[in-house]
Amino acid sequence: MSEARSKKDPLTNVRSQKRTRCTGGESPTFCILASGFFSARCPTLALVDGTLELGGPRNLRNVRRFSHEAMATVFEVHAAHPDARYAAQAAQAAFDLADGLERELSRFLPNSDIGRINHLAAGERTRVSPSTMECLVIARHVFDLTGGAFDVSIGTGLASLELDPDDFMVGATRSGVRIDLGGIGKGYAVDLMAELLEEWGLERALVHGGFSSVLALEAPAGLDGWPLTLSDPGAPSRVLASLSVRQTALGASGLRKGDHIVDPRTGRPASGRRAAWVAVPRPEVAGAEAGNDAGPRVAATAVADALTTAFMLLSPGEIGALCEQSPGLEAWILLEPAGGAQGEASLLHFSGSGQAPPPAAGRPQPE
Repeated sequence: MSEARSKKDPLTNVRSQKRTRCTGGESPTFCILASGFFSARCPTLALVDGTLELGGPRNLRNVRRFSHEAMATVFEVHAAHPDARYAAQAAQAAFDLADGLERELSRFLPNSDIGRINHLAAGERTRVSPSTMECLVIARHVFDLTGGAFDVSIGTGLASLELDPDDFMVGATRSGVRIDLGGIGKGYAVDLMAELLEEWGLERALVHGGFSSVLALEAPAGLDGWPLTLSDPGAPSRVLASLSVRQTALGASGLRKGDHIVDPRTGRPASGRRAAWVAVPRPEVAGAEAGNDAGPRVAATAVADALTTAFMLLSPGEIGALCEQSPGLEAWILLEPAGGAQGEASLLHFSGSGQAPPPAAGRPQPE
């Protein structure tokens, strides 16, 4: 998952009072939940809908964990660093960044960038922050890439927004467009938080937000990657695949029993998909400096977030074709048994070499 990206890779065409809790010196077992959740396995966090676990080998005992509430969820930083106080300061700086992004990206705040966009009448324009513009550019790119399966306007007319990245202006060609960046904003925040942690020298770290957006930086000493396992949300003890990742973003989407997802292209409920996971390799040069010559940063976690939403709707053939076009992109989709029958859901794995059987879904977890 760490191979360099090609310039022809469609994913790189876009240069992509809170409470803070800190715990040091623990040896937690982590979980990515297939419904979109990723948490440390501890008494204060409940598992929802199934798991993608980050295994807890004994040499993770020196990983420090810091938690913070923002964007109506919990962000966590897991970092291997000898100085607990310094690591806590770095994590707090990252959480402050997430709080600032929330003030720009929330649709619930009337004077946020998104709040103002959602009240534009036809012909009106508003200025937004560079971060908001980047998020919108990434969202538009994935909208085009997936044929509208990922749509932050939920069918209200994303294409009718005019984006001017040079002047950070957003204009509406018609009224009534409603933007909700919930499917990409937390991943974007994770990308920026990770960049900030690297600036502070915390390079052996893993960051997640909302439990659906995960970015693994360098692994703790002695490991070749952060160990993760995907599990069936309907049967959490059923491990579907094992991974060992570094410099990789992961996104997860899924449904609780009885829930449904609406296809923004048709407005009708979609069915037959229980969960989707996506892994996107982080560019070798991350951060704003990666985009100096070609626009915004490549925000791998934001892209992974968006693609998991789309992959809950796209056909296996469409997912496979997109993976073929995008070196390093991997996807797993969990299909419900046909006709609502009883039985195990089936896992499909896709990578640049096409569809692969479930046992090939990632490297074995170190023991």
